[in-house]
Amino acid sequence: MNQPDIEAVFVDALQNIAEGVTDLVGFEVAAISIARDDHTLEMIAVAGSAEARDQLLGRRTPISDIEQELRDAEAWGDLRFVPHERMTIEADKLGWVPDLEPSDDPERWHPLDLLLAPIYDEHGKLRGLLSVDVPHDRRRPGLVMREQLQRYAHQTRRSVLTALERAQLAEQVQLADTARRIVREVSSELSIDRIIEICQPAVATGLGAVGMWLQTFDQDDSSADAVYGATEGEILVPEEFKVLGRGAAELLWATQEVAVVTEEQIPVIGGLVMDVDQAQRLRDFMDTTLEASTMLFVPIGAGQKCLGNLALTRRGPKAEWTVVEQNAALEIGRDLGRAMLNARTFEREHVLLAEVRVLLEEVQELARYKSRLIATIAHELKNPLTAILGHVEMAQAEPTATAASTRPMSAIQRAAVRMRSTIDDLLVLAEVADPDTVLNPAAVDLVKVIVDVLDLLRVNIDEQGLDVVLDLPTKAVYAWGEAGGLFRLCVNLVSNAVKYTPRGGVITISLSHTAQGAQLTVTDTGMGISAEDQERLFEEFFRSTNREAVAIPGTGLGLAIVHRIVERHRGHIRAESNLGSGSTFAVTLPSAP
Repeated sequence: MNQPDIEAVFVDALQNIAEGVTDLVGFEVAAISIARDDHTLEMIAVAGSAEARDQLLGRRTPISDIEQELRDAEAWGDLRFVPHERMTIEADKLGWVPDLEPSDDPERWHPLDLLLAPIYDEHGKLRGLLSVDVPHDRRRPGLVMREQLQRYAHQTRRSVLTALERAQLAEQVQLADTARRIVREVSSELSIDRIIEICQPAVATGLGAVGMWLQTFDQDDSSADAVYGATEGEILVPEEFKVLGRGAAELLWATQEVAVVTEEQIPVIGGLVMDVDQAQRLRDFMDTTLEASTMLFVPIGAGQKCLGNLALTRRGPKAEWTVVEQNAALEIGRDLGRAMLNARTFEREHVLLAEVRVLLEEVQELARYKSRLIATIAHELKNPLTAILGHVEMAQAEPTATAASTRPMSAIQRAAVRMRSTIDDLLVLAEVADPDTVLNPAAVDLVKVIVDVLDLLRVNIDEQGLDVVLDLPTKAVYAWGEAGGLFRLCVNLVSNAVKYTPRGGVITISLSHTAQGAQLTVTDTGMGISAEDQERLFEEFFRSTNREAVAIPGTGLGLAIVHRIVERHRGHIRAESNLGSGSTFAVTLPSAP
């Protein structure tokens, strides 16, 4: 994944799972690794030991080595136990070995013993690995503990696969947003140079490319094809590669595919013929001229017509292209094709308008699909979560319950309540982001809304020892909107101020009528927001880069929901902040007629 915010949410979810294992199953250390595109398992969550965490996080192990260990292991149901005498991986390659004294007792846990729970998807592909180490009693697990661990391994598998699916979904949505932004920005441009200038930053940032080159095809003369370098201006491309690029792009466009070229392998594309010498010249061109170790080659077109190609390059040891990135690049090729077609046929105004309408429908359909998908996933998660909470409450209410038995129940309850809060935010986000949801406005008294919000949050405010200053007019301030949405907007803004303001701080809430409409301002004396973070403040799942803010639990959805509600009401929101000196959020909403 190239998007830090998505990866952070994903890693946080898996870290919670690992901590749950150490809390409930009887092992001091639990770790989760996931499969990466370079055929390795990367350790991304470690719980129970700070030393193990420091030494293991980020460590990658070839999947082939793990699969060999799994084949040689003892099968305990879905678990795999590798006694130290069978282990083939060298001890210095494990990354961390617990500080235990080896024993001759065959039932004692050896520091090199491994107990693993492989995580396979529905296709039988290894997607991750749950590892546990150092039993509390320092003995190899008996039948009862194995059964308990196996039950939790089943739950962990579902949770990990769900987290992987959600991370991939978030990545796909973010990359799709990049494609939408490109189309929105270049669709009205009538110059290829201008198109390149506008779309290069979005494409390079969205897909993590160090270089981008675009070749456009002349309709009548292939020798007139032009090549544009997004990072270095126009570059000199040998004629043979221009011809080769045109042929490859036309074949790929016909099959709606992309091609990945590496230093080691040049793919075979359709019936395109390339001799050994030409292949070597292409490798030399990538190495010396483009300074790239890999290249993603993307056809550009519209309808049945291929109009050019796009070359995105990377360098370094981690230059692979994921399937998600390849699919997103193909979408960008389609979008760029439409923009280029508009640039070539701008005089046909009625055709251009028809294509813009189609484009807008596609953007709206993407928003609808995104909202439906988020709502469906949230509902599917909420039903079993409700059952979990219900059974936890029943177990805690049992007369025979002891402190030892209720402690894990409390841990489950806290995690489930946190998940429920996230799911509720996802459902709200899906509702306010759906373009088909009709706004039913009425006159809403914002003074009354603020009073209700403060009543709701009073306990949190008092616990934090915060001082709330109200600057409210004596008369009602009516906004034109939906009462439920405006209540949610105010709750999120005020609770955000409470959450990020230290004990003894001050929160100021003011309401007023302006020429632009009803204005609500929430100011706090909290930790503040950096200028870099303010640029992405209203993005879904975005969490601050400030370490103090990241330490406070959150989903990164609160301000995204506020922004969607403001947009839905045709209002405006503005944020002002300096790191370490508080924040101000000013919302302007249409006044009630």
